[in-house]
Amino acid sequence: MTLSLVAPTPIESKEIRREIRPAPGEELETIFEADLHGTPIIFTHCGVGKVNAAHSATLLIENYDVDVLILFGIGGAYPDSSLKVGDIAIAESENYGEEGVMTKEGWKPMEYTGFPLLKNKKEYYNTFSLDSKLAKIAVRASKDYGFNTEHGNFLTVSQCSGTRKCGAVMKKRFNGLCENMEGAAVAHICAMYGVPMVEVRGISNMIEDRDMKKWDIEAAASNCNKVVMELVRRLK
Repeated sequence: MTLSLVAPTPIESKEIRREIRPAPGEELETIFEADLHGTPIIFTHCGVGKVNAAHSATLLIENYDVDVLILFGIGGAYPDSSLKVGDIAIAESENYGEEGVMTKEGWKPMEYTGFPLLKNKKEYYNTFSLDSKLAKIAVRASKDYGFNTEHGNFLTVSQCSGTRKCGAVMKKRFNGLCENMEGAAVAHICAMYGVPMVEVRGISNMIEDRDMKKWDIEAAASNCNKVVMELVRRLK
């Protein structure tokens, strides 16, 4: 099985890169063929945001035989999600949080327009479900490692929620667990090509009135990397 590991930035992959042989660099959108604990992998940093993420996912899938794509990194958790800083979130689905229409009655998702974002065997509007079997393995790997872990809906945004009020609005749209800036785009590409995907996020911050003194990016990334390494072991 060939696994593709994708992280947005080098900050989010530091610990796992120490275990990969040969060790990948910190370049963005450079693809490395390597080995992690006896498993062949393809590793890349996609960069931040939906376009960068979709571009990297397309390059990977077009040029390599990818059996499973693992997207991992950090994310912000909605306050009433039962997640705390340092916890782990596993995606049940990825949802474009902003694609849609703003009407007098409020925001409406893509179904309101009648135009799906992708149509193959089914129509995809805002929501892309991820592989449930892979998610269960990831949840068990995380819990066995001792991390508080939640499995639920992720939102992908272009504008991060920097206030509690904004976060409440975004969470309500898809009953969100946490948000990030890449996941739905990668899930979109994986759905195009029929590649199974799992997404793991370490919680770096709570979505509230922005105060980075309360954040812990290093711990979130480290915990996430540990779960991904355990997940790779279990997928060998």
